[in-house]
Amino acid sequence: MEILWRDGYGQVEIAKVLKVSKSTISREIKKRKRKNGIYDAATAQHKAGVKRSNSKYQGMKVEANPELKRYIMRNLQKYRSPDEIAGLMRREGKPFYASKKAIYHWLYSSCGDSCCRYLCARRHKRKKQKRNRLKRETIPNKISVLKRPKHRWMQHAEGDLFVSPRSAETSASVAVICLPKSQFLVAEKVKNRKPATMAIAVQKIDRQIKMNTLTLDRGIENRYHERFGVKTYFCESHSPWQKPHVENNIGLLRRWFVPKKTDLSKLKDVELQRYIKIINGKYRKSLGYRSAYEVATEHGILKTKQPPEVAFHW
Repeated sequence: MEILWRDGYGQVEIAKVLKVSKSTISREIKKRKRKNGIYDAATAQHKAGVKRSNSKYQGMKVEANPELKRYIMRNLQKYRSPDEIAGLMRREGKPFYASKKAIYHWLYSSCGDSCCRYLCARRHKRKKQKRNRLKRETIPNKISVLKRPKHRWMQHAEGDLFVSPRSAETSASVAVICLPKSQFLVAEKVKNRKPATMAIAVQKIDRQIKMNTLTLDRGIENRYHERFGVKTYFCESHSPWQKPHVENNIGLLRRWFVPKKTDLSKLKDVELQRYIKIINGKYRKSLGYRSAYEVATEHGILKTKQPPEVAFHW
């Protein structure tokens, strides 16, 4: 429009090109032109924006309707919330209406500020939300398993916790650590899932087997991983496949001896260790039909002398 006007085209011709009424072009030039008579698109846009921003004010819908305003004030004095008032207007079929959002806009403006004392919170201004809050870290200084070194000589271990059902009265659990190279399992029963209890259990296991790293999930019980005495790495969120060996062996232990929904507080430690010895004594195809105990002994993984495999009798 600015280009056509500068090139000397008339209002009727500009209206035909822009496909609007000639009256629209006339009003636009009359209201938006500069004081020197020149029509400039940037100036016109600025003037239109200012007019639009000044066309409404906060709480205008309620303030402009005296009957609606009286109805809202009367119900606010009865300690009704804006949500209740909006619903009542709908139910009673009033000829006026304001949503709870419109009522709050009016209350938080200078016009309805005096009625804020009838609100439940008695707050005159909207409560500001806290932004850019520091993200809460349940496990400090955790390192991703993707950064775990991949040296052949290193003994990588995987750990997990299998727990009692929620219906159980106690939170007794079993901490299990598996060495993937030999599939050797070590387990310790813990009375609860507190981080300090888990740290003690891992320290006990560390005295039994040689492991250079330990991979765990992001459970809160692993919060004190820096006390474990072994370099610890953590799986990504919802990625149990990053520690498959311990997951598979726990599944084997569950299928054979400790099914799900078992209250682990009733499981004796002697029984648990017996089950672990049976699993370690099973001949596995992945180990060339040798037992985990044999492979672990061959590679010098065991720090303490372990009893021989236990045969299972039904």
